[in-house]
Amino acid sequence: MKVSFQRIIIAPFTSLIGLYKFIFKKISKSIRLKIMLTFAICLLASLIIGGVTEHFLIIKDQDSRTELIKSLKEIDGPAKSIANQIQKEKLGIKDNLRIKQLLQNINHSENYQIIISNVNGNAIYKSENISEIMIEVNIIIKNLFDETKNGILSVRSMEYKNYSINFYPIKFNDGNGYIVISGQPSKEKIFEEYKTTDIRLVSSIVTLTSFLILFLLLTNKEMKYIEFILAGLLEIAKGNLDYRISKRGEDELALLADNVNYMAEELKRQIENERKAEKIKNEIITNMSHDLRTPLTSIKGYLEVIKSKKYSGEKQLEQYIDIVYNKSEKLKVLVNDLFEYTKLANNAVAIEKQNIVLNELFDQLVEEFVPVCEENNVTVTKEFIKEKIIVNVDPDKIVRVFENLLVNAIRYSVKPSDIKISLWKDREFSVVCIKNKCKTIAKEDMGRIFERFYRIDKSRSSDTGGSGLGLAIAKNMVELQGGTIEAECEENYISLIVRFKL
Repeated sequence: MKVSFQRIIIAPFTSLIGLYKFIFKKISKSIRLKIMLTFAICLLASLIIGGVTEHFLIIKDQDSRTELIKSLKEIDGPAKSIANQIQKEKLGIKDNLRIKQLLQNINHSENYQIIISNVNGNAIYKSENISEIMIEVNIIIKNLFDETKNGILSVRSMEYKNYSINFYPIKFNDGNGYIVISGQPSKEKIFEEYKTTDIRLVSSIVTLTSFLILFLLLTNKEMKYIEFILAGLLEIAKGNLDYRISKRGEDELALLADNVNYMAEELKRQIENERKAEKIKNEIITNMSHDLRTPLTSIKGYLEVIKSKKYSGEKQLEQYIDIVYNKSEKLKVLVNDLFEYTKLANNAVAIEKQNIVLNELFDQLVEEFVPVCEENNVTVTKEFIKEKIIVNVDPDKIVRVFENLLVNAIRYSVKPSDIKISLWKDREFSVVCIKNKCKTIAKEDMGRIFERFYRIDKSRSSDTGGSGLGLAIAKNMVELQGGTIEAECEENYISLIVRFKL
C-alpha cells in the first residue's frame, strides 16, 4: 500500500518539483527567457484586466439601460392611462373639459409633459406645465415613421433633446389622434450610452496601459542593473581601474559585469606592466650607464696617460695597455649580457633542443673551470648519481646557464671554500644543485636574487660584481626551455637549484 501511494502521489509531485527547479534555474541564467516570461505574464495579466474592465463596463451599461427602461415605464404609465380612459369613456376630440380634466389629474409632476394631437400632428391639448411647444410633434411623428418598419406606426419610445418621449396612437369616437408624453429621468446618468465599440476601445486602452505598467514594473530591476553597469563603465572609463561592478544573479547581465571587471583588471595589469617596463627601462639605462661609465673612465684615463707619454718605461706602458684591454673586455661582457638579456626578454631567442647527458656536460664544464677556481682559491666537488640523466634542452643555452651559475658561485664564495655540484633524479625531474659558502644574505636579498641588475653588493663594485644580468639571463634561459630555477640559503650556504623534466 505504501509503495502504491508513493508511486501514485509522491513520485509525480517530486517530478513536478524537479521540473520546476530545472525551469527556474534555466530562466534565472538567461535574460532572454526572463524577458519572454515577463512579456507573457504581462500580456496575460493585461488581457485579464482588460477583460474584467470590459465585463464591468457591460454590466454598468446593462444597469443603465435597465434604469432607463424603468424610467420609461414610469413615463409610459400616464400615457397608457389617458389612452385607456379616452377609449373607455368613448370621448371625442371635442370633449375639451373631460380631456383637460384627465390631463390635470395626470399632471401631478413637473417631470411629465403631455401633448395630444390630431392625425396631422397639430397639437389639440397640452398639459399646463408646457409654457411653449417644446416638442415639435410633426418632427417626432416623422422620425417615428422613419424608424418604424414597413411604415406601420406602433407604440414607440425615443430620446429627443434629453427627454424620454412615449408616443401612442389613440382612437376617439370622432377620429384618430396621437398622445405624446415626455419626461426627464430623475437620475442624471440615465441617458449615458455605453456602446459596444466604446467599451471595446476603453478595454483596449486599459489592456495596453496595464501591459506597459506591468512590464515596466517587472523589468525595473533589470533596467536599474543595466544603468548600474553603465555607471560602472563610466567610472572605469574615467580612469578608476580599481572600481568593480558587483555581480547580481547568473544571467547575461551578471556575465557582462564579470567581463567588465575582467576588462578593468586586464587594463590595470597592462598599465602596471607598462609602468613596470618603463621603470625597468630606466633602471637598465641607469645601471648600464653606471657600469659602462666606470671602465670607460679608466680606459680614457690610461689612454690619456699613454697619449701624453706620462709613463716611466716600456714595462709600465705594457701594464697600462693590459689594464685598458681588460677594461675593454669588461665593456664587451656588459654589452653582450645586455644584448642577450634583451633578446631573451623579447622572446627573440631560437631554441634548438636535443637530448644531452647532464653527467657528461658537468664533467666537461668542471674541467674547464679548474684554472678559474684555482685563481680564486676555491675547489669544486661533484656528487652525481651513477645513472645517466638525459634531458631535452638546447646545449648552447644550457651551457651558458650553468656557466653563469658557476661564475656567480666562484665570485661570491668565501675564499677559500668549496663549491659543491650535485646531480640527482626527483621522480620525473632532473635536479642540479650548485652550493657554495657565502656571507650572510638577508631574506629580502634572496627574494630578489634573480632580478636584473640586482646585486647583493649594493656598492656595485666592479671588483665584486659582474653586469648584474647573469642570474637573470640564467633564469630566463631555464624557463624558456620549460625548466625551473630557485635559490635557497641556509647557514651561510646558498644553493641554486635547477630542474628539468627528464
